[in-house]
Amino acid sequence: MSNQAKKDQTQELIKETAKNLFFVKGKFDATTQEIADEAGVNRTLINYYFRSRDNLIQIIFDEAQKVEKEKSEIIMTSDLPLKEKISQFIEGSLSTSLQYPYLETYIVSQINKGNCHKKDIEEDELKRLFKDIETEMELGNIERMKPIQFLLNMISLLVFPSAVRPLLMENLMISEEEFDKIISERKEIILNMLFKN
Repeated sequence: MSNQAKKDQTQELIKETAKNLFFVKGKFDATTQEIADEAGVNRTLINYYFRSRDNLIQIIFDEAQKVEKEKSEIIMTSDLPLKEKISQFIEGSLSTSLQYPYLETYIVSQINKGNCHKKDIEEDELKRLFKDIETEMELGNIERMKPIQFLLNMISLLVFPSAVRPLLMENLMISEEEFDKIISERKEIILNMLFKN
């Protein structure tokens, strides 16, 4: 293996380890030492590759934003019928939630700390989505409400369980495996709550 390939591999290992600590384990305040220990590398390598913990966090944050943007593109840009778009969005969101249980919580925590947040949705895309929702309401497939309420319902049904995962697991006395199974079963439940048929 060339020196450059080894450097690239080490850099990727550090980044993946940080993502695992932040998104999978929910350890948002992991120190560079904790990241290095978990990755099995010397702490100075984090500064060598990323210059600082803050730069590493910004890279991780940007990747988290990218995952969120990719999930929302199906709803915003697809010409599929609304229910099919929502179904695919739910499936992608639940899959991401199982892979990275603390992703949304991480993004919100970083926004609350003042880290940059890029708007993922264009105004014309949002207007088009609202129009699609209103059309489905007129057809009787969705309960009548403001389109924003429909989106808030969908997002709440998707994000809330993962956002309060530790609290739910403790209070409902369920294991990680049981919680993951519950999350994986939510697609049809959410669709049935959002759509009449």
